[in-house]
Amino acid sequence: MPELESAIKALIVEALQLEDIRPEDIDSEAPLFGEGLGLDSIDALELGVALKKRFGITLSSNDPAIKDHFRSVSSLAHLIANQQKA
Repeated sequence: MPELESAIKALIVEALQLEDIRPEDIDSEAPLFGEGLGLDSIDALELGVALKKRFGITLSSNDPAIKDHFRSVSSLAHLIANQQKA
């Protein structure tokens, strides 16, 4: 899963145009929102679109676990891995 996490980190930096952050600066377990990376709701939308395009996953705002999926790079990696297995 480290390769998938690295790909997600690179996608976050690229899709959100984070100029002062490199993919290797992002901790896989750190929160993406608030005190962690500091992303906001607009970033979440943009990231969701980028994840759909890059990994072909399905995201639904009606999913009660959506906040858990976007908690960290690690949780996104688990979501992608599980959807790609199905």
